[in-house]
Amino acid sequence: MKKFFQFEKLNTNYKQELAAGFTTFITMAYIIIVNPKILEIAGIPFGPSLVATALTAAIGTFLLGVYANKPFAIAPYMGENAFVAFTVVKVLGFSWQTALGAIFISGFLFVILTLTKVRVWLSKAIPESLKISFAVGIGLFLTFIGLNECGIIKLGVEGAPVKIGNIKQIEILLSIIGLILMLLLLVRNIKGSILLGILVTTILSIILGLISLPEKIFSLPPSIEPIFLKLDITGAISWGFFSVILTIFILDFLDTLGTLIGLGYKAEILDEEGNFPEIEKPMLCDALSTCIAALLGTTTSGIYIESAAGIQVGGKSGFTALTVSFLFLLSIFFVPLVSIVPPYAYGPALIIVGILMMTPVGKINYKDLTEFIPAMIVIFLMSFSYNIGIGMTAGFIFYPVMKIFTNRFKEVKAGMWILFIFSVLFYVFYPY
Repeated sequence: MKKFFQFEKLNTNYKQELAAGFTTFITMAYIIIVNPKILEIAGIPFGPSLVATALTAAIGTFLLGVYANKPFAIAPYMGENAFVAFTVVKVLGFSWQTALGAIFISGFLFVILTLTKVRVWLSKAIPESLKISFAVGIGLFLTFIGLNECGIIKLGVEGAPVKIGNIKQIEILLSIIGLILMLLLLVRNIKGSILLGILVTTILSIILGLISLPEKIFSLPPSIEPIFLKLDITGAISWGFFSVILTIFILDFLDTLGTLIGLGYKAEILDEEGNFPEIEKPMLCDALSTCIAALLGTTTSGIYIESAAGIQVGGKSGFTALTVSFLFLLSIFFVPLVSIVPPYAYGPALIIVGILMMTPVGKINYKDLTEFIPAMIVIFLMSFSYNIGIGMTAGFIFYPVMKIFTNRFKEVKAGMWILFIFSVLFYVFYPY
């Protein structure tokens, strides 16, 4: 096992990998509850959807750990599930079965593009300044999400999009205590600082009566028969559904690419040009997991940025992913226990991981405005639009345009023009 996962080469051990896997799982365990809650709005029954969510995460993460040997985790994406529930089903009026058909088509296309190396070719065409901005932008995005989960920042009023929460509330005070505890442990280089912070905050919440221990810890999972293999591929193959397939396709492509580059910086595995070595391996796992998700009855699946929490704890190999996979599988039987971790307990973890992901910002060449401005646009739009894809596509448009108007179009690689066209189409067909 140690030899298979290259423990000696990666300078890691079982204890470190297990801690990393548990930390990653804790920071993204919310998906087990939140994803089916959102998809319930689209008409997908909660119980079967919950099982499909956990199974998708378990299978996808297992594939990634064994095949790619990376400490990343896979699960259904949050943005895409909301797109399906609120836009495709509620606004456009399509069935959830047809939406799952579109997701399968998108995943299948990704498998083809990955096997033919087109996806890798496109990723290598992206300039380093934009790749850095993806990591930094996702970091700011994560920090913003964390602040919101803690209640420190909340939805504002007209004229002020956000405002500070009431820090006199006990939940927000606990999140601040958890944040301070994590930071103090972190600066002292104590491993497991994030996980310890989450556990302490959760235990304090139980003691103070803010959350209760579940009546039963173990429960048998419901059947997924009502949603298993219920996707409608034929219904999705129509011109009227083209914009939906295109949007799902581009969102998944950009989310995965941005997340991989961001995690690559965090794990310090990118090469000198900012490229991810053997990126086709995690990309293929990501693409296959989307196909599996649609077959099981849930939405687009991909690599989660919360994997950075496990990397921060010391995760370096696929054994971290294997641990996460096992915990997702186990969670099907322990949903009551998993669901008690409150948002204000894991929110501080997202804040810290986000801050640490912003460290590469100094590598962006601020003296060259054709590099600096597109990078900044990416960073700000990712967070302020609450959409990673919006930020990335803006960068793909602004970068070549600024190079053309400064007579430096030769610096733009052919793949960037493909991404430029895709980005324009993204905004044309995006369901605003």
